[in-house]
Amino acid sequence: MFKKLLAALLAFLAMSVFAAVDVNKATQAELDGVKGIGPAIASHIVAARAKGPFKDWQDLISRTSGIGEKSAAKLSAAGLTVNGQTFNGAAPAAVAAKKGKAEPAVQATAPAPAAQAKPETAKEAKAKQAAAKKEKAAAEPKASAAAHAAAKKEKHAKKADKAASGA
Repeated sequence: MFKKLLAALLAFLAMSVFAAVDVNKATQAELDGVKGIGPAIASHIVAARAKGPFKDWQDLISRTSGIGEKSAAKLSAAGLTVNGQTFNGAAPAAVAAKKGKAEPAVQATAPAPAAQAKPETAKEAKAKQAAAKKEKAAAEPKASAAAHAAAKKEKHAKKADKAASGA
C-alpha cells in the first residue's frame, strides 16, 4: 500500500514539474520559469499578448521579437504551448511566403567529369622505378644492420647466461 501511495505521489510530482505552460494564460513569472525564456523574452511575450491572444505558433513567432523557428521548437520541447498546441514547425513555403521571399529552386547538377591523368612517358616510368629501387636499397642495409645488432646482443646474452650458470 505504501509503495502504491509513493508511486502515485512521485507520478503527480513528475507531471506537475513537466506541466505545459500556455503562452496565452501564463503570467510573466510562469513564462520566465520555462527553460529558454528569460525575463526579457517573457516581457516581450506579455507585451505582444496585450494586443490580443496568440492564434498559433506562427503568430507568436511573428509578433514576438527574440523567438524564431529554432527557439520555438526548443520552447515547445521545454513545455510551452500556444492554445494547447505544441510547435510542429511550419512548412518552408509558408515561412518564405510570409517573409516575402521565394524559395530557390533546387537544381540537379551533373557530376563533374573526372580529371584525366596525364599518361606517363617511358622516361618518367623508369625514373619512378629507379627511385623505388634506390629507396628499397637504402632501407635494406638499415634493416640488415639492425638484425645483425640484435643477433649480436642475443649471442652476448647467451654467453652471459652460460657464464652465470657455470660459475
